[in-house]
Amino acid sequence: MEEFQCCNLSVPKISKIAGGILTAWGVVAYLLTMTSITAMIPAFMGAPILLMGFLAEKNPEKRKLFMHISVTFGLLAALGGLRILTMLSGPYDLAFASHAVLLLVGGVYTFICVKSFIWIRKQQDAE
Repeated sequence: MEEFQCCNLSVPKISKIAGGILTAWGVVAYLLTMTSITAMIPAFMGAPILLMGFLAEKNPEKRKLFMHISVTFGLLAALGGLRILTMLSGPYDLAFASHAVLLLVGGVYTFICVKSFIWIRKQQDAE
C-alpha cells in the first residue's frame, strides 16, 4: 500500500518536525522565564509526538498505534492553545506566543493526521 504524504513528507516525519518545534519552543520559553514549569507545556505536548514519530518509523507494524497516540497529543496541544481566545485583548507576551504556537502547530498537525487516517481508510476499503 502507498504511504500518505503531505508536502512530500510521511506522517511520522511530520510528527518529528511538529514534536520538535513544540519541544524546542517549550524549552526556550522556560529558559527565557525560569519562573514557572508551565512554560514547558508545549514541550510536554511535543515530546510524546516526537517520540511517537521515531517509534512509528522504527516499528512499522505498530505504526497505527503510535500515530493514534501522537495525534491525541496534537489534539490536546491544539485544545490547550485555544486559551489564546481569552488573551486577545493583551498583553501579547510569551504566554500568548506559547498558546499561539500550541494552537497553530497542534491544529495543523491534527488536521494532517486526520487527513492521513481518512486516506488510509479509503485505501483499505478500495482493496
